[in-house]
Amino acid sequence: MDDAPLKIGIAGLGTVGAAVFRLLEDNGALIAARLQRPVRVTAVSARSRKDRGLDLSKVKWHDDPAALADDENVDLVVELIGGAEGAAFDLVRKSLGNGKPVVTANKALLAARGGEILRLLENGPENGKRTLSYEAAVAGGIPVIKALREGLVANEINAVYGILNGTCNFILSQMRGTGGKFGDVLKEAQAKGYAEADPSFDIDGIDAAHKLSILSGLAFGCVPDPASVRTQGIRDITGVDIAFADELGYRIKLLGIARRTARGIEQSVEPCLVPKNIPMAHIEGVENAVYIDGGHAGKILLTGAGAGGSATASAVVADIIDAARGGAGLPLFGRADPQTMQTADTAARTGSYFLRLTVLDQPGVIADVSAILRDCRVSLESILQRGRAPNQPVPVILTSHETLEGDMLKAAEKIGRLGSSVEPPHLMRIETFERDPLQ
Repeated sequence: MDDAPLKIGIAGLGTVGAAVFRLLEDNGALIAARLQRPVRVTAVSARSRKDRGLDLSKVKWHDDPAALADDENVDLVVELIGGAEGAAFDLVRKSLGNGKPVVTANKALLAARGGEILRLLENGPENGKRTLSYEAAVAGGIPVIKALREGLVANEINAVYGILNGTCNFILSQMRGTGGKFGDVLKEAQAKGYAEADPSFDIDGIDAAHKLSILSGLAFGCVPDPASVRTQGIRDITGVDIAFADELGYRIKLLGIARRTARGIEQSVEPCLVPKNIPMAHIEGVENAVYIDGGHAGKILLTGAGAGGSATASAVVADIIDAARGGAGLPLFGRADPQTMQTADTAARTGSYFLRLTVLDQPGVIADVSAILRDCRVSLESILQRGRAPNQPVPVILTSHETLEGDMLKAAEKIGRLGSSVEPPHLMRIETFERDPLQ
């Protein structure tokens, strides 16, 4: 065993940073035995010196996170600050410039500034590792990054998709299980620590879009482009949607989907109806799931804890150990010269759709709706309405046969302009995962 410890500097002592510190302490002997070298936290930086229940008596404190990059008693930097700007990027840039390996859980940084980080890795000093590892940036403790970068490196990936945000999955699971309204279940998620005081990043799909962008970059050898991900959150999901979806044999999940198509890479984050008889429908609570169409390796489903301090810390420490072994030297996004992502317009994709209307219960309304669908070349599979309320708003659920998404969007817009339409139509994709991605 090498007696010289690997000296770690941690920037950010929030939920994940504190969990990394504890994991390295609690499993220190086990990690040293497996690595054949002890790992020791020698320096930290955080916004405040409040008591976090950590013994920092033997650790150097830096008020400025960037100082970790210059600390001669730090071999490897762990960036857990978050965000694509400011202190996080400054620390990563300076650490790589000094030839120090970096481990991060920062999905926003990778998604928004992946190209810049690539250039930093390419143009760093000749000495030093110049590596950046980011297993914890996507799906918490699920080793999806290693699966794509290492386990499936011999395969051409056709598609990657999954449940990438535990907050949204918890909310949708609770709404279905308890019948609670979106706002009430969101408050429950906040009380349990599953959602932030400002939950927009999660419930509007932005967090999942960042994660999907990173997975797309890896799967297809491209620099991530989160702006090209069609993004829709779950704010508009109602109990009516969940009940009718259940009656039709589906469950609603917020899915991130990236597919290789003849038109380019198709990317979306949106609530979808998935059949009850597939595993993805049964991922509940804050769990995540990632499905990979792995070419010769076949179809692979990875599930597990997608968030939380312990699960994310596990992924961070795995990257630390890998870097200490001399690993993580693989190309950042699956190839030495990642391409600019050629994105496909999702309006050109085909599929079946679920459309919830809120219309006045009057004679002729369904005829008007049917005429619009006919003119927009949308073929109906079913129409559902429960109960009567003459001249009052009622929900009407339509499902379509496979159709062009652009035609479906046009039809929904026109229906929303009818005098009988009380609320904007709500459209969701029915995703069965049976299509050939290269069609």
